[in-house]
Amino acid sequence: MLQYLLTIFLGCMSMLLFCALCRRKQKDDEPPLIKGWIPFLGKALEFRKDSYQFLTKLQQKHGDVFTVLIAGRYITFVMNPLLYRSVIKHGKQLDFHTFSDSAASKAFGYPPMQTGRFPGLSDSIQKTYTLLQGPALDPLAFKMIGNLQQVLRHLLLSSEGAEPDGDWLDAELYEFCKCVMFEATFKTLYGQSSHLKLDQLREDFEKFDVFFPLLMARVPISLLGKTNEIREKLTRFFYPHRVAQWNSACEFIQSRTALFQQYDNLQDHDKAAHHFAMLWASVGNTIPAAFWCLYHLLSCPEALAAVQAEIVNVVGEEKMQSICKEDIMITRKQLDQMIYLESSVNESLRLSSVSMNIRVVQENFCLRLDAQHSIALRKDDIIALYPQSTHLDPEIYTQPQQFQFDRFVEDGKEKTEFYKCGQKVRYYRMPFGSGTTQCPGRFFALNELKQFICVMLLMCEMQLPQIQQEAMLDTSRAGLGIMPPANHILFKYRPRKAQDYIESEE
Repeated sequence: MLQYLLTIFLGCMSMLLFCALCRRKQKDDEPPLIKGWIPFLGKALEFRKDSYQFLTKLQQKHGDVFTVLIAGRYITFVMNPLLYRSVIKHGKQLDFHTFSDSAASKAFGYPPMQTGRFPGLSDSIQKTYTLLQGPALDPLAFKMIGNLQQVLRHLLLSSEGAEPDGDWLDAELYEFCKCVMFEATFKTLYGQSSHLKLDQLREDFEKFDVFFPLLMARVPISLLGKTNEIREKLTRFFYPHRVAQWNSACEFIQSRTALFQQYDNLQDHDKAAHHFAMLWASVGNTIPAAFWCLYHLLSCPEALAAVQAEIVNVVGEEKMQSICKEDIMITRKQLDQMIYLESSVNESLRLSSVSMNIRVVQENFCLRLDAQHSIALRKDDIIALYPQSTHLDPEIYTQPQQFQFDRFVEDGKEKTEFYKCGQKVRYYRMPFGSGTTQCPGRFFALNELKQFICVMLLMCEMQLPQIQQEAMLDTSRAGLGIMPPANHILFKYRPRKAQDYIESEE
């Protein structure tokens, strides 16, 4: 990784003269400006190393709002959640979609959609996301719960010694979650075929994903070794003639495929790149989220016992005893009844989400933050909300660094009221963004995570070794969503016995 950072740094040196001629100075009505001593890069390396510590120190020194030069962009951070609404409500002056379109098209290799070349395509794509919400979730939930059981059952049966009362099997927890979630999610969305080589697809996906943060930071793919070659291989996997051979694609993917066919100037490569981008969107954050959800439960005996008892109580003992032999159905309605499961998932997301909510300033204007304060913003600058500062705020969450499985439960239902400075915090948990820019697949993702935990707890006994370093966040991916673990975590597992369910209720 260091050699790539060095290459990037040398490539940026060509910007030195330009930067010297265009040195920015803070105006009286603008937030404090932090540029660093490296032209163009600014504070990029410090931000990448540990964004939370870096921004927290700046907040302590400069206040809740400040501007930082990071990789050629001036980003104004708003760190106080009580000020978030003033940013979110400005849809006209602060836009996200153009920035997202530009960044994604460069990362995944398809032409930008908002340039006039593809009239109506962007809006039509947005409409397809309704197929990941509401009643459309029911058939997706049905497919996902079945695929999870089949993938895990195959994994258990193919593992030597994986029999009830048999020896414990050792595995690396994150790799295990990758295997299960990648295959189950792909089959749920894109369907199945006897010719699919999903293990190879996942291996190539992981190679690409290592450099994804650099692509999103606008580093040219030509500077990233074989990343372009790997991206082309992944894109070819989704060429239209191949996708047409897969069986049982979900309605969401079928709708997108039909939509792409309506545009003659959208090449096969472009259509395939869109599908690849959707694959990344569907598993890039869900896989690490699945890891943290399972890891936190296994690390907390009280949480594990409460969630497991709740699952058994809702689903019923009869189904529990048959799950290792045949598929069972857990409906969305049943999942909604599991308040401790949902709280545990939300608590894991709170602790592992290091996303940024980004808006691009469309014109020079003055943003009023509250009754007493306003700031001047420049066109083409970025304004960013940084939810991790809220998620780890001790005034909002007591002992914020600790996992508390029932943190979002109060009086037998979801807790939604949290306070700071005596004021109710509206945006207290933001793993999926905010306002109109919230992740459109968030309902499907939450459903997946709850289903994954249900299936794992019902089908497997699991243990973490007593002596093992705690899992840590890989902070190098800050700003992109859920952080993967930075270190390997081992665990033991084996299929459950039918009588385990009876004993767990006694």
